[in-house]
Amino acid sequence: MLIGQVDSVRTYITEIRDGPGTQNAFDMFKEATGEESLLSAIKDKAAETRIAPVNARVDRVWKAIPGYNGLEIDVEATYRKALGGMLNTKIPYVYRQVEPEIQLKDLGAHPIYRGNASKPMVSFMINVAWGNEFLVPMLDTLDAEKVKATFFLDGSWLSKNAELAKEIQKRGHELSNHAYSHPDMSRLSAERARLEISKTQELLQQTLGVKNRWFAPPSGDFNQKTVDIAASMGLQTVLWTVDTVDWRKPSPDSVIAKISNKTEAGSLILMHPTASSAGALKGMIDSIHAKGLSLGTVSETLSSERVQGHTVE
Repeated sequence: MLIGQVDSVRTYITEIRDGPGTQNAFDMFKEATGEESLLSAIKDKAAETRIAPVNARVDRVWKAIPGYNGLEIDVEATYRKALGGMLNTKIPYVYRQVEPEIQLKDLGAHPIYRGNASKPMVSFMINVAWGNEFLVPMLDTLDAEKVKATFFLDGSWLSKNAELAKEIQKRGHELSNHAYSHPDMSRLSAERARLEISKTQELLQQTLGVKNRWFAPPSGDFNQKTVDIAASMGLQTVLWTVDTVDWRKPSPDSVIAKISNKTEAGSLILMHPTASSAGALKGMIDSIHAKGLSLGTVSETLSSERVQGHTVE
C-alpha cells in the first residue's frame, strides 16, 4: 500500500513538473499522500518556470528603455484553486506579473526611442499637422484591423480641427502632444519651448478631456533643455525607432518593405496622414503580425506590462 502511494506521488510530481501549463491538479492531489505534497509540487513548478523582470535602463544609443515585467506562478492562489477544484476539472496555474525594481519613470529626464526588446509589441506614432484627407481612410483601416495607434496632434491643427480630433478619439486611439506650431524645439528659448508644449497640453485637456503623457518633438528636433522642460510638465519625450519617411512620397510597397525589414520588438514606427502611409497601412500591419508582434499604443508598448501569453490573474 505504501509503495502504491509513493508511486502515485512520483507520478503526480512528474506530471505537474513536466506537463503543460494546465494540470488536473485536483485529481492528482486525490492520488497523492496529502496536501503537503500538492503544495510542494506547485512550489517546485513555480521555481522552475519563473521569468525574472527586466529593469528599465539608460542605453548609450537608445537612451531610456522601459523595463518588462516578469512572470511567476502564484503558489498560494494556485494551491487554493487546486483544493477547491472539482473532480475531472482542469485547474490552470494562477500567474502574476512581477514588476521590475527600476521603472521608466525612475530613470530621470531622457528621450525614449523604443520599447523593451523583450516585449513583442510595436506602435504606430502618427504625427498630425496636415493631411486631413487621409485621416479617415487610415482610421478605417485601423478599425478593420483592430489596431490602436497614438496620434500626436499639432496644437494649431487641433484648434482648427476639433471635430476630426474627436473622431480619432471616438475610434479609441491615444492622443498626445506634438507642440503647437511645429517649431524646431532646440532653437527656442526656454519660455517659448514651454509655451509650445503647454498650449497643446491645455488644448488636449479642454477640447478632448485628454491628460496626455507623451511629447513628440516636431521633426525630431530637440535638445536636453526640451526634454527637461517636457519632464517638468509631466511629459516624457518620445521619438521613433523606424521612420516611414512618408513625407517624401515613397510608394506604398517600399514603405511596407522597409517596415517589414526594420521593425522588431519594441519598435516605434513614425508616420503621418499621407497617401504613402494610407496606402501602405494594411500591408504594414500584416508584415508586423507576420513577425509575431502585437500592435498597441505608445503607452502600451512603453509600459512594463507583459504581452499576455499565459493565464495571468
